[in-house]
Amino acid sequence: MTLQAPLGRPASSPTDSAQSRLLALAEEEIRRQGFKRMRVVAIAEAAGMTHANVYRYFPSRLALADAVTVGWLKPVEAALLDAATAADPAVDKLERMALALAQAYRDRLEQDANLFALFADAVEKARPVARKHRARTRELIGRVVEEALGEDSAGRAEREKATNLLFDAGHRFLHPTSVLQDKDVPRSAFNQRLNLMLEVTLRYFRTRLRIDGA
Repeated sequence: MTLQAPLGRPASSPTDSAQSRLLALAEEEIRRQGFKRMRVVAIAEAAGMTHANVYRYFPSRLALADAVTVGWLKPVEAALLDAATAADPAVDKLERMALALAQAYRDRLEQDANLFALFADAVEKARPVARKHRARTRELIGRVVEEALGEDSAGRAEREKATNLLFDAGHRFLHPTSVLQDKDVPRSAFNQRLNLMLEVTLRYFRTRLRIDGA
């Protein structure tokens, strides 16, 4: 059976195609030159359109750049969602989620430093793209924190306290600005410190589970 798009709504519109093309070109421009040197004129020329036409799809140069950031954050958030909904024990899921987030940030820093710097700037200046990502990651991790502590023992305040503990302890690895500041730390040292932080932090949850289960 062949699925068809709803009447009056094509599966892929020219607008979607043009936006995807512009995002791909903008990502490459930022990857090569950084956001400060990103030229909308060059992106427009590569896309075969006028400079003014780009602003039909994105209201500003910054909006175009932030849309690029949204694109590379989607797989990160998808990986967190997969971990959060897995059948593993909750504490194991917390470890996987924290590792996935920290390693994804470090990977992007090493592989595409200019794109990561753009994201770190969005975080530092609290732009909507950064606030939405933070809210999404906290919501997913908070959901698993509640699962780990148990609904009966963890009210809203307790869940928030435990979620803050994980983010505060992991600030060096989970906050993009701190990750950027540690760019010269060797990956082996980064991984060693990350694993130690998680070992100590997750001990709190395992201790709570033993107490609640006693």
